[in-house]
Amino acid sequence: MILEEELLRGYPPVRAIDPEVIAAAVKASGRILVVLDDDPTGTQSVADLPVLTSWESDDFAWAFAQRIDGTPAPAVYVLTNTRSLDPGTTASRNREIVTNSLHAAETAGITVGFVSRSDSTLRGHFPLETDVIGATLLSRTGIGTDGVVLVPAFPDAGRITIGGTHYLRGDDGAVTPVADTEFALDATFGFTSSDLGDYVAEKTGGSAGAVIRLDLSTIRSGAEGIADALEAAADAIPVVVDAVTEDDLRALALGLEESERRGKKLLYRVGPPFVRARIGQGERTPLTAEDVFMGLDAPASGGLVVVGSHVGLTTRQLDALVARRPEARLVELDVQAVLDPERRHTGVAEAVRAVVDGLPSGEVILHTSRRLIRSDDPEQSLEFARTVSRAVVDVVRSTIAETPVRFVIAKGGITSSDVAAHGLSIRRALVRGPMLPGIVSLWQPADGPAGSIPFVVFAGNVGTDTSLADVVDVLRVPATGSAATTGATLEV
Repeated sequence: MILEEELLRGYPPVRAIDPEVIAAAVKASGRILVVLDDDPTGTQSVADLPVLTSWESDDFAWAFAQRIDGTPAPAVYVLTNTRSLDPGTTASRNREIVTNSLHAAETAGITVGFVSRSDSTLRGHFPLETDVIGATLLSRTGIGTDGVVLVPAFPDAGRITIGGTHYLRGDDGAVTPVADTEFALDATFGFTSSDLGDYVAEKTGGSAGAVIRLDLSTIRSGAEGIADALEAAADAIPVVVDAVTEDDLRALALGLEESERRGKKLLYRVGPPFVRARIGQGERTPLTAEDVFMGLDAPASGGLVVVGSHVGLTTRQLDALVARRPEARLVELDVQAVLDPERRHTGVAEAVRAVVDGLPSGEVILHTSRRLIRSDDPEQSLEFARTVSRAVVDVVRSTIAETPVRFVIAKGGITSSDVAAHGLSIRRALVRGPMLPGIVSLWQPADGPAGSIPFVVFAGNVGTDTSLADVVDVLRVPATGSAATTGATLEV
């Protein structure tokens, strides 16, 4: 058993940092971060920011024009959904997003920086995405990249990095190297290395020694020490970062701000909470039912919970939800039928009818059959996932067109992305905040047929066994009386 407290021996204690200090520096810089999020779950750590599922220049113009409590939003999320795409499409999409955002930023007279947000358990198109972002920046602006900063830590969800090794934290104080977990066995993005330097070498074919390491001693030394360590950064060298707490991420943010003030050009490949720390946003308390439904004419019908993820935690969360809410209608979308062209239409139609019939009397849980169908070919595995997700989208789209829905929860990254962009036809939205401490994001759509339907983005690999049931408990409670707000309003 590896104990976190033993790994931390010998490192300096963490130092508390006021996020407002970071926010002031970010505001003074005038820069807006464009966050290319490879699935929508990256928004779970932030609040009061615009999010886009489309990336035409006009979409960026809309996002850059938003005012949150009277000031420009310091970051804009763009839902790329590239974790579900092949490498060629992924590269093209990243290139298009960077190009369009640069054009819109030039028109608006603002400066932008770029973040590639990906999975805290190291799954995704790395180094492809940061390579493409860097190359596009260079070709469009002449600006090169000195360092690519890798920060997968997600303390709220138990993902921490100590001594260069990335761990998953358990409830008993023990930690497990990420390469020893189910996530490392991913059919498309599997890996064998828990040490981030080794992980970089594994994915790039380079050397584990060809990285800059910012360990906890450096992170906790202060902004100047971090910036000094980055002085050697050049030629897009990978920079791997330790972080165990939110204050470690804030310390890093101050150091990165100082490094960039000195002239370093950096790209970021990060887990969900990095952006919150980097823009100086404090941790937000979870939203209440009053927060969520204030100002909305919420129907008395039930909400729709869509479960697509197949990781073990999601299945346990589904089981816990069913146990707590036995009255909810359970609708299974048969994956075998969906993958069979001759049976697909009937399978989808039957699911739609069952969902529509169940919503007037309460919650409906639409889930894909729990047996994961995969192939030894990573591309074929992705195509299986896309086919199933398209069927889920068809069910959601048809349901929204036929009957009122109080809320929609989408469980799983690909599921959340496709339900948002295609099932609910959300093009632009506001990230309202978390539904649980530091995790699970609620969006308020700004357009489309789902404009009055709160949408919850719930990653497959976060929370406890009861977290999904806990979120449903909040949303199914009628909002009564005056509501306390989260303090921010979106001004169009």
